[in-house]
Amino acid sequence: MRQLSLARRLFLLLVLAVILFTAFVGTAFFLDARDQLHQAAGKRTLSVAQAIADSPVVVNAALAAPGTDPTPALQPYANQVITDAGLDFITIMAPDATRWTHPTPSEIGGKYLGSTAQALAGQTLTETYTGTLGPSVRTIVPIKAPGTGRVIGMVAAGVTVTNLDVALASRIPAVLGIAVVVILLGLLGAGLLERRLSAATHGYGLEQLSQLFAYYESVLHSVREGVVMVDPRGRLVIRNDQASELLGLPPSETGSAAPLLSDLDLPESVRELLSSGRTAHDEIHLTKDRVLVMNQEPASSPGTRRPRLLGSVATLRDQTEIEALGSELATMRTLSDALRSQTHEHANRLHTIVSLLELGRTEEALAFATEDLSLSQSLANELVVSVQEPVLAALVMGKAAQAHERGVQLDAEATGSLGSVGLEPKHLVTIVGNLLDNAIDAAAAGEAPRWAALELREEDGALAIEVSDSGPGVPAAERERILQFGYSTKPHGAAGRGLGLALVRRSVEALGGTVAVSGERGAVFTVTIPAPTWKAP
Repeated sequence: MRQLSLARRLFLLLVLAVILFTAFVGTAFFLDARDQLHQAAGKRTLSVAQAIADSPVVVNAALAAPGTDPTPALQPYANQVITDAGLDFITIMAPDATRWTHPTPSEIGGKYLGSTAQALAGQTLTETYTGTLGPSVRTIVPIKAPGTGRVIGMVAAGVTVTNLDVALASRIPAVLGIAVVVILLGLLGAGLLERRLSAATHGYGLEQLSQLFAYYESVLHSVREGVVMVDPRGRLVIRNDQASELLGLPPSETGSAAPLLSDLDLPESVRELLSSGRTAHDEIHLTKDRVLVMNQEPASSPGTRRPRLLGSVATLRDQTEIEALGSELATMRTLSDALRSQTHEHANRLHTIVSLLELGRTEEALAFATEDLSLSQSLANELVVSVQEPVLAALVMGKAAQAHERGVQLDAEATGSLGSVGLEPKHLVTIVGNLLDNAIDAAAAGEAPRWAALELREEDGALAIEVSDSGPGVPAAERERILQFGYSTKPHGAAGRGLGLALVRRSVEALGGTVAVSGERGAVFTVTIPAPTWKAP
């Protein structure tokens, strides 16, 4: 049995159950038919015996006895009734059980074999008894004298069991036919069920299925990626521990009902993807505190001609750290680009200064060098001295060099000393870097003069970051949507759009702050972060 598949085991069990059930029902039907035949024989013998006991011929013959032998008058009568009623015997006897009639003439005058006490007491009795003719179903009734009710004789009428068995045997083919039909139908149903179950279990046995389930359960909860499965009705039927952690859901409990996606606290974009069941490859989705990369494929039943859709399977990968590293890499690229552009510009300016010196125009060379130095030094002093955050200062100086290359003037201003901000550099890079990128892009696409501005200040114990530009601005109807993931007013490129401002919003909300968009001519993004979340203790 251990080598048989689960479907074959169930088939054999069903076949055995059908055979046992058919045998039980057939036996019950046989016994019931036998009892019904005995009851019918009892009723028939009772009616015949009662009719004989009430017959005037029998009553007069019994009254004339013992002075007159009633046998010559009663024997032909009894034989005729036996023939007409289809009985096996009719015995008419005296009160002392001496037979007056019997189907076998040699038994006349002998004692009746059977119970007579109830008949002598004036009652009737139906029983199965073994007499001279063998086992029989018989009924004995009293013959009563008219008027007095005195028992003057008894009548016993019966049918032998052999004849009943013959009648019962005539019903056996019908019982066997029904049994065969039931068995065939049971085998057909068991065969169809085996075929369906074999396709569903792929021919695996019970032990193999148990082992596979243990393996799959172990794999599901050991992988570092989140795995979820949604059925066609929108129920989250399977999720591992990593998926629960990434989606901010409580751990799944064995045996608990699968929750609907609409009942779970999920980001709208994640709920839409899981509900749709569509194919997705490396899609970026934002939660309250994570950046998730999601892949999804429909799940269907394998090994069938017409695969049945079982739902969809999605994997989730935490991209938060990678995005942070990406932001830092973008900052480094910004700085490297700034250094490259500055090297190119400095080389040109150095050649100009050298040429002026060679021409003997010392004063003009000194003025040119002083002017170039003052432009760079003013921005550096403003950021390094006031901000006192080297990462932010390096980032803004790099963005300033990029803006200069694109024909945009970037101004930065810091009000007050922000040295005790205590805000992690990664948050500064994410917020300021993405806002400046959008501002420079918008200004470069607008009309001259092209400029972008960054202002950092303290307001009522809160840190305010304001980035503005000379671009076309953001329409009032789009100011809320522009901060949502996947939405952008820019054309889509190879790297995709709609992520930068969404990351800004997520970082600001994680710090307990707010983002506001305003401006009639050009856009103004104002980020406000309350002091308790960023001031050093």
